[in-house]
Amino acid sequence: MFERLNTPQEAYNYKLGAALKMEQTVLDMLDKNAEEAQTEQVKQLFRHHQDETRQQIANIEQAFALFGWDVDTSPCPAIEGLDKEGRANARKTDDALVDDVLLQGAAEVEHHEIGVYENLIIHARAMGRSDVARLLEQNLEQERHTLREVLQHEEMFAGSALL
Repeated sequence: MFERLNTPQEAYNYKLGAALKMEQTVLDMLDKNAEEAQTEQVKQLFRHHQDETRQQIANIEQAFALFGWDVDTSPCPAIEGLDKEGRANARKTDDALVDDVLLQGAAEVEHHEIGVYENLIIHARAMGRSDVARLLEQNLEQERHTLREVLQHEEMFAGSALL
């Protein structure tokens, strides 16, 4: 969409589009993770986060609408890299450990998403767009909640793997 970002609004539009692409990619990642997970508990965690991710996508699309911008996606190489790394790690992991490896990757993704939303919120507020900030704060809170859930599951799997 933009060859060069010349204004704060263009930069924000681009970053908002990258966040949308990020969440679309995460939705696909969660589907793959749910299929690869070995336990029903971990499968359910990924499926639940899929529902939240769909809402997060809708919130980002609504943010575009509040600005009066066309919904657009921008590249998000960071999430693509996390996806690629996670797939490679899962392929080389024994089935007995795959849930722990998937959870580790999920925690890394959650940290990335949290950082993206924190920055988008700061800049929305700086532009006087508390309406957009509120939408993205909903996404941020969901991501923080999901990270806590992922880490709790990871602690259980890590502890049992050492026994």
